[in-house]
Amino acid sequence: MSNLYTYSAVNKRKTWFLMTGFFVFIIIVGYIFATAMDAPEILPIVVIISIVMAFVSYWYSGKIVLSMSKAKEVNKDNGRELYRLVENLCITAGLPLPKIYIIEDTSPNAFATGRDPQHAAIAVTSGILGKLEKAELEGVIAHELSHIGNRDILISTIATVLVGIVVLLADWFRHWSFFGGRSRNNNNNNGKLGIIIAIVAIVLAILAPFFAQLLNLAVSRKREFVADADAALLTRYPEGLARALEKISYNQPSLKSVNRATAHMFIVSPLQGKKTRNSVSWFAKMRMTHPPVEERIKKLRGY
Repeated sequence: MSNLYTYSAVNKRKTWFLMTGFFVFIIIVGYIFATAMDAPEILPIVVIISIVMAFVSYWYSGKIVLSMSKAKEVNKDNGRELYRLVENLCITAGLPLPKIYIIEDTSPNAFATGRDPQHAAIAVTSGILGKLEKAELEGVIAHELSHIGNRDILISTIATVLVGIVVLLADWFRHWSFFGGRSRNNNNNNGKLGIIIAIVAIVLAILAPFFAQLLNLAVSRKREFVADADAALLTRYPEGLARALEKISYNQPSLKSVNRATAHMFIVSPLQGKKTRNSVSWFAKMRMTHPPVEERIKKLRGY
């Protein structure tokens, strides 16, 4: 099991490395735009707006997602078996018991949400309860509890906000350029340096949102690998989660209550399709919210 510990630690370091790179990227983009526009006050304004948006999202996103998914809360009286399974895993993991929800849908899937371990929730579909064996369901629940324990919801919120900052900066710069900003700013940014900064800023205005989203997706994929490894450590049975991923990903009916805004939260993306690892190009992998299921299963069975 030491390999799983090592793998989890390595991917956590990679996540924070990506987040650090994300912050550096934001600072560079903001500096270039602000210099080109001769408006250094723009970056802190955008950051403040984004923090406010993040605050609202962080506190209320869980309730919004559960409502969008038409999830219904269960307790030990009307969902005794599921309740006890989650409760036992929480005791093992040292986590408070989250609220438990069921989504009436034949497609097998699950997700976790909430702003912190004390205000978390786990939602599973009725389809996953009917199709998975106990050991497989334990692997899925352990994966979602790992997301809660690792505060992945916070990391996801921060990453989404950073993408929002880049998009806002790029939009502001494009509007500024279209309305003759460069001609009004010639006295401040003249000469070759001003021209170079203007060209770089135009290129960034076009490409920065795309690269920011790729960084966000890279963070998300690393968190899935970490949650898989931590779930295997929690249950001491990696094969349970591996088999669950197989059943969830292959020949599943479409999940009815899902859209692109919530797809990244599920243990297997409902929008990812049924492609095999060999049929997925490297560029397609970069745009996925989840790593290919085959890669996740291979890593679980490699320990």
